Amino acid sequence: APGRRGYSSAGAAEFLHRSIVPTMHYQKSLPRLPVPKLEDTITRYLNAQKPLLNDDQFRKTEELARAFEKGIGRELHEQLVAQDNQNKHTSYITGPWFDMYLKAREPVVLNFNAFMSFNPDPKSEYNDQLIRATNMTVSAIRFMKTFRAGFLEPEVFHLNPEKSDTEIFKKIIRFVPSSISWFGAYMVNAYPLDMSQYFRLFNSTRLPKPEKDELYTDEKAKHLLVLRNGNFFVFDILDRDGNMLKPSEIQAHLKYILSDNSPAPAFPLGYLTSENRDTWASLRKSLLESGNEEALQKVDSAMFCLSLDDFPVKDFVHLSHTMLHGDAANRWYDKSFNLIITKDGTAGINFEHSWGDGVAVLRFQNEVFKDSTETPAISPQSQPASVDSSRAVQKLDFKLNDALKAGITKAKQKFDATVESLSLNMIQFQEGGKELLKQKKVSPDAVAQLAFQMAFLRQYDQTVATYESCSTAAFKHGRTETIRPASVHTKKCSEAFVKELSKHSTEELQNLIVECSKYHGRLT
Repeated sequence: APGRRGYSSAGAAEFLHRSIVPTMHYQKSLPRLPVPKLEDTITRYLNAQKPLLNDDQFRKTEELARAFEKGIGRELHEQLVAQDNQNKHTSYITGPWFDMYLKAREPVVLNFNAFMSFNPDPKSEYNDQLIRATNMTVSAIRFMKTFRAGFLEPEVFHLNPEKSDTEIFKKIIRFVPSSISWFGAYMVNAYPLDMSQYFRLFNSTRLPKPEKDELYTDEKAKHLLVLRNGNFFVFDILDRDGNMLKPSEIQAHLKYILSDNSPAPAFPLGYLTSENRDTWASLRKSLLESGNEEALQKVDSAMFCLSLDDFPVKDFVHLSHTMLHGDAANRWYDKSFNLIITKDGTAGINFEHSWGDGVAVLRFQNEVFKDSTETPAISPQSQPASVDSSRAVQKLDFKLNDALKAGITKAKQKFDATVESLSLNMIQFQEGGKELLKQKKVSPDAVAQLAFQMAFLRQYDQTVATYESCSTAAFKHGRTETIRPASVHTKKCSEAFVKELSKHSTEELQNLIVECSKYHGRLT
């Protein structure tokens, strides 16, 4: 209802919604991530090793694991538990997790940054690049304002939504103190998720530093960074009172940027963010020393990075390449996220991974898609405001010495070679998906994981260590945890399908799949 969304004088909705329950209502009372028992960890470790080793290797591994469990492992475990008890405000994994990401020296692109793409707008005329860029930018700012005002619905995993995802429940739980609110949700089988990462979605960048990078956030900054054709543009998207510009003004500024005909820079700065982190750290130091401090500050503190690409997307493989890496000249991989919109209005998000995980980005993406398609700020008939964009929009110029030019050239060569070595392909399986599998009472995730195991066995004739990520966001400061999907069950099933199909009846094969699904469910 428009009355509840909160309109500014500009007439555009400033908020996505106004949640009855404050955004961070559950944060204080989230349960802490438990430290697993050492013997359980050893058991899981051995179960994960079993399909990978022959009998002799496994016996040796088992001996080592049991010796570890009785000796040094026990001491280490006691130290970990003691340390955990001294840091009840957080999770035992938080520090090491940030270290793992921020100390890694490999380039972020292809090694860490992930992408997710948006569906097209159901109304095809809204997929015009300028219309979609304007509408998504407005929705992204609405999300930011809704979150900062505490109006964003808390993120909750509902196992029984009929009971917990209701107005009546929300009206009751909002009066339960934050220190115990989680228990109220838990009573109705709802699991509030950690939202401590969300503030890093905006005005945030990963800064390259020698040995360990830093996360930087400046919530006072009011401008947007727009990349087009390798050129950098910024303009204020909030006024001094923190109100969003009128959508027609944002449209005017983006139109101005899309019609800018300055040539692509000979030395595009974006490539530096694809470099080895130590290399990039020393080049950034040179950039700062060469008088680029103000320009870099604009890049680092910007609300987010909007990347406007000058080509349409051909197919899903091209889409994946574009969103996963694209042209580094037109990306700033260190930004918390790049919102990428191509010539035909195809949109996606490429996000830096150290600050947060898929849960926060997916929530942002779902809200932006819903808002920009259901209540778009502008329509194909909308006229851009008659404002002087040449004054409002600033093109950033960077002063580059020979060493920096050489650094960019080298970064480009490395980037091009790396991207060249990446092959992506896809098949769309039309015979049925998760609904079919649920009817058959097997887990869709388990079947997808089993498919990877079978494909790998068919291609390489072996079973290897396999990683699947799962979210631990149901715990305070939770990140992700590793599932080891390769098991004696998947190995047995894969070998039956790949090597001895004719020896098994349909029923036997079905039973093997069910067995894998049950085990995978327990692991998860």
